[in-house]
Amino acid sequence: MTCRVEFNDNTSLQWSNPAQQTLFFGDKKALRDNRIELVVASWQELTITIHDVSLSDEGQYTCSLFTMPVKTTRAFLTVLGVPERPEITGFTKPAMEGDMITLTCTTSGSKPAASIRWFRNDKEVQGVLQVNSTGRSFSVRSGLQLHVDRQDDGVAYTCSVEHVALGSPYLTTEVLEVHYAPQLEIIHSLIIPQEGQYFKLECMSIGNPIPEPVLWSKDGGELPDMDRMIVEGRELTITTLNKTDNGTYRCEASNHLGTSSAEYILFVYARDFPGPTSDPSALGQHGPDHALIGGVVAVVVFITLCLIIVLGRYLARHKGTYLTHEAKGAEDAPDADTAIINAEGNHVHAEEKKEYFI
Repeated sequence: MTCRVEFNDNTSLQWSNPAQQTLFFGDKKALRDNRIELVVASWQELTITIHDVSLSDEGQYTCSLFTMPVKTTRAFLTVLGVPERPEITGFTKPAMEGDMITLTCTTSGSKPAASIRWFRNDKEVQGVLQVNSTGRSFSVRSGLQLHVDRQDDGVAYTCSVEHVALGSPYLTTEVLEVHYAPQLEIIHSLIIPQEGQYFKLECMSIGNPIPEPVLWSKDGGELPDMDRMIVEGRELTITTLNKTDNGTYRCEASNHLGTSSAEYILFVYARDFPGPTSDPSALGQHGPDHALIGGVVAVVVFITLCLIIVLGRYLARHKGTYLTHEAKGAEDAPDADTAIINAEGNHVHAEEKKEYFI
């Protein structure tokens, strides 16, 4: 802290603390405090330093020039209380699925009061904040109540303390461990298993602790053919499928919270069965599509019938009788001989032969 004066008639300057205790009078130290040191002492300037500043140093400091009357100037020193690093309490590992737990994040020594934020992995969640005054500083805590399930296993909850005296927030993290009962599922290697093929079943399990061991059975009993049915951990392999392998396969596993099982019904198809394929919808591509063929035939028949009807109507409209002069009068003859004579009588007019359309 520096105090300067432009005009001084050789009168000493003095610094005093908020308690009005003299720190320095000129170059003379008045208060026994090793944290306070003299930097410059002259008729025009008095500068001192205070090391290891604490909250008790906060307040109004006075610089005085003892003339008649005494002249003074004042400076107010504000001291920030740096918060302590936070601590998360209230969680005892492991938690059981369905438990209600409370995480509490606490920091003390801040001035002004620090703020606390909670994060579930990277997403912020809201806690309940509580601020208590402890003399010159504050103690701050935030509680987070959780109803845990298997989705919380391995989730990181982070407490972030922010304060004006900090360049970056103080962080502390608690990773939850939640125990829960197992859940099993069987994964099979083939969609359409056929005789003679290599076939594998895998018992996929989730649970904490990991459910072990995995036990395999067929139709409620032991596996019948251990030479072809090989069990390795969670996998059951049948080296060469045949019809005797048809049945219900079951895997079972447990931990201290319970037991779970899964089943798979195996049906082995004949070797000439279309397949195998990973897409069941593609099975129809191996044979004729009868619906499509029937549709095409129906369309062809319909078009043929339409053509026949149109052609018949056309011929009916253009049908007629053609007569020539050679045959003129034959239609009125009483018998065939007369008709021929009448027809021959008209030959002399052959050059006038014409056709008529009736």
